[in-house]
This record gives sequence, C-alpha cells and structure tokens, in this order.
Amino acid sequence: MQIIKSQYLLFFFISLFAFNNVFSQSDSLKQNNSIANTDTLPQKQKFNKKRLRIVVGTEATLYAGSLIGLNYLWYANYPRSSFHFFDDDNEWLQMDKCGHATTAYYIGRVGIGLMNWSGVEHKKAIWYGGLLGSLYQLNIEIMDGFSSQWGFSIGDFSANTFGSALVIGEALAWDDQRIVLKYSFQQSKYSPYRPNELGSNLKENMIKDYNGQTYWLSVNPYSFMHKGSKFPKWLNVALGYGAEGMTGAVSNPPYFDSNGNPVVFERYRQFYLSLDIDLTRIKTKSAFLKTFFNTIGFIKFPAPSLEFNKYGVKGHWLGF
Repeated sequence: MQIIKSQYLLFFFISLFAFNNVFSQSDSLKQNNSIANTDTLPQKQKFNKKRLRIVVGTEATLYAGSLIGLNYLWYANYPRSSFHFFDDDNEWLQMDKCGHATTAYYIGRVGIGLMNWSGVEHKKAIWYGGLLGSLYQLNIEIMDGFSSQWGFSIGDFSANTFGSALVIGEALAWDDQRIVLKYSFQQSKYSPYRPNELGSNLKENMIKDYNGQTYWLSVNPYSFMHKGSKFPKWLNVALGYGAEGMTGAVSNPPYFDSNGNPVVFERYRQFYLSLDIDLTRIKTKSAFLKTFFNTIGFIKFPAPSLEFNKYGVKGHWLGF
C-alpha cells in the first residue's frame, strides 16, 4: 500500500510545486513571496481574494481528484472494515517513514508559498499552508483504517506530523528554512529479484526501491552565522539515512538462483555525512533558472561523502 500512496503523494506534490512556481514567477523577481525562495519568508503581498480563490480551488481539485482516483483504483478492490490500526513501524527499516516526512515537509513548503502569494497574513499562511501535507496524508491514513487489508498507521501519522512540524517550526522561528529535507536515488542491485515489489524500470525503482533511496537533513551553516560572513551562502552540510539488502517489507522472502542455490541479502542501515548545495540560495536574475532551481531543490546535490554502517566506514566520491 505504501507504494501506491507514494505514487499519489508524488503526483500531488509535483502538481502543487509546479503550480506554486508558475504563479510565484508572475510577480517581479525582486519580490520574495514564495517559500521556495528559502532566504527569508517575508509577507510582501496584500491580501488578494482572487488569488486565494485560485489557490484554494486548485488545491481542492487536486486533493479531491487524487483521493477519488486512489479509492477507485485501489481501495474499491478490497473489502471495507470497521476502523482499525495497523503497526508497520518495523517495515523497510523505516525508510518509508522518511518518505512520509519528506513529502509532508515539501507539500507544506508549497502550501505556505501559495498562501503568501495570496496575501494571507503571514503567520496564518505558515499554519494553513504548512499543515497541508499532514492533512492530505491523514485522509489516506483514515482510508487505510477502513480497509480490511491495512489499517491506520500511527508511525506514518507521526512521520507526516514531523515533516509538517519541521517546515512550520522553521518558518515561525526564522522566517527561513535552514534545515531542509532532501531526497536522492541510485538504482540498486535488488530490484531484479523482486520487480513487482521494487519496480521493473527506473521510474518505478525511484518510488518503490527503498534500497536505492537516501533521505537527508541538509543544514545551511551560513544562515546561523552573523551577517557579512564569508562562508558560501549556498553550501550545506548534509546528514543522510539509507538502508540496504531489503527485498521484502519486514524480512526477505526466499530466492534461489538458476542452479537452485539460495540467494541471501543482509539487511542493514546506512548513515552518511556529505556536502550539499542549496540551489534556492543561488542568486540569479533568470526566471528560468530561478524556477528550475526551486523545482529540483528537493534533490540532494552529488558531492563526496562518508558512509557509516555495521561493517565500518567507507568513502564515496559522489554521495547521492
């Protein structure tokens, strides 16, 4: 179920992000009215009822349409039940929880940007927009709760809440996003063993194969320094988390090669230390580059990294 939810959450996030970038570019580039611009988060727009109607109408359409589609394509194929809970905290070495938090965080960033663009009072914009990711995913968790095949996941709900709390807390405390959640992916060797579960092509692998995903906390040191510091404004330090050896959610199902010999993978966690670039902090007068940097800013920039795991420490020329 996590895979289907991820596909819908990805669609919802991309749609909102594109919507935010298109409308934030309709104003002068000198105006900083989108949270995608992470330097500061000032309120520079007067309240605009027409803009707010556009934002609410578009969000409602995407919101309702995706949930109706999810119900039609997935939940309708399984029997309903009374509301119940389901504990999936031990699945995928918690990689799926990182995905939930990151999704809630970025939907919240987009939500705040759209509220600011509409001229909603700044603190209200932070709360209303920042909670958008958690509220959207909460509805999916509730739908899970009424499905006999799954149930409401407290772990997923907690991860969603963390993502929203991070974006809201930073916006309220600093009018900035100094600690950013990011995502990166490299194809792993495991998907050919279970293509139905982990994906049969690159597009599916990016969503399904947790072995190839890494989630990062990317911290911007410059934003914590005094004004006038010579430290590069765009250079971040990133802490990453990943996992390896997973062909099943809780344990790996048995697999045998063409000679009948068992193929065994050991499941283990990975921790990373790397550098990163916050593309949204790079100054440019180009509307195209500004939109491009904001759109791909959730991706960890390739850079040298150190990996820490149960076997020791190893270096990577490009930590991605």
